[in-house]
Amino acid sequence: MSTWRDDVERDMMRTFGPPAAFLVKGEGCSVWDSEGNRYLDFLAGIAVNSLGHAHPVLVEAAARQAATLVHVSNLFSTPPQLELASRLKRLAGTGEAGRAYFCNSGAEANEAAFKLARLNQAGGKRTRVLTLENSFHGRTMGALALTGKPAMRAPFEPLPGGVEYLETTIQALEDNIDDTVQALLLEPIKGESGVIDPPEGYLKRARELTEQHGVLLIIDEIQTGAGRTGTWFAFQQADIVPDAITVAKGIGGGIPIGAIVTFGWASDLFSQGQHGSTFGGNPFATAIANAVLGEIERADLVGNAQRRGAELRDLIRSFESPLIEEVRGRGLLVGIGLSQPIAPALQQAALAHGLIINAPNPTSIRLAPPLIVGDAELAEFREKFGRALEDVSDAAAAVDAPAHAPHDGAAVSAPASAPAPEAEPEPVLTPALPPAIAEPDSDSDSASASAPNASV
Repeated sequence: MSTWRDDVERDMMRTFGPPAAFLVKGEGCSVWDSEGNRYLDFLAGIAVNSLGHAHPVLVEAAARQAATLVHVSNLFSTPPQLELASRLKRLAGTGEAGRAYFCNSGAEANEAAFKLARLNQAGGKRTRVLTLENSFHGRTMGALALTGKPAMRAPFEPLPGGVEYLETTIQALEDNIDDTVQALLLEPIKGESGVIDPPEGYLKRARELTEQHGVLLIIDEIQTGAGRTGTWFAFQQADIVPDAITVAKGIGGGIPIGAIVTFGWASDLFSQGQHGSTFGGNPFATAIANAVLGEIERADLVGNAQRRGAELRDLIRSFESPLIEEVRGRGLLVGIGLSQPIAPALQQAALAHGLIINAPNPTSIRLAPPLIVGDAELAEFREKFGRALEDVSDAAAAVDAPAHAPHDGAAVSAPASAPAPEAEPEPVLTPALPPAIAEPDSDSDSASASAPNASV
């Protein structure tokens, strides 16, 4: 008799690492596997399940809309679609000039952004699109071309051209933004790279330079939007107005939906027939997104993300572990920079104790719990993460015991503030775990609980 793991091996394309567990239900901030084990979910489907699992507001909206109208194509308009467009414009602060285009994922939103950039040509004088090194914008060919990770791009080249990858420094912006550039596209926080914040004043200077040269500033808010960083969108914390943002993940609470929202003159670049989607903006997806965003607003979950995020970062610092070198991020998007390349082992140890976290690279842990997280969940995280930290600390101590060769003082990993996920993973310290969850990640972007996002 075959097991679910046999079924995965036989039937599923080998694009992801081995699944960490076989999940069958969820409620609030918890999920359960087929053997009845409960896990505290501090990843939320990689910043997707804003309201947690099986939230009554989402369930009711899905049932109501499924019984009314699911899909009609973009030959027609529907009330939920127009309501969501208006809502996103209001939350983003676009003003009357803003517009929304709906699609089905973050990658599709960034494909639309790439095409929007190409329309800013100035009579053919503009040919360049700028993005950042070590960025992540998706797996489709256009989104992959925008992604600043050479190891991801290499197997699929040649990709769409004209894209250049900048260091994340203000000097690089000043050296490269000129009248030949169509757009600068960037993440306000590099989530897939370990939750890496840009330098102080970076977004402000990016806006100044792009405005000066007529360059579109497009901000990828796919992971940072929908209140996750303590404001509706992360760009709002820099007191700037971009030309476009791309959104997905948390706006649908688990239902596939993405969008690009434009501001000002960027709203007039697309014309009829230049882009489209069969499923994008259908009444089912947009009705659920309206319900999710409405509940985030009603329950002040943006404020909760700000408050609980600060508490979570303080909690992590309180461990005072030599393995924790840095705590990064904003709101409920939190990165933990580690002093040794033990992130995969820490992720596995946490899972063994019933906690879902994420290791996007060997020296970083990413946390993105549901926005509904409260006192009970933080207390449980403290207990479970603390035990996992003890496990890997004990393993590290065993490796460093006198019977082994002494450490020569060289760095054991990239600095926590600038991890290098393209590099081959270094050997990690792995505590003994049950066979079902002891298999290591095979890919830094595998979309399972044992690896980060591939759905953007």
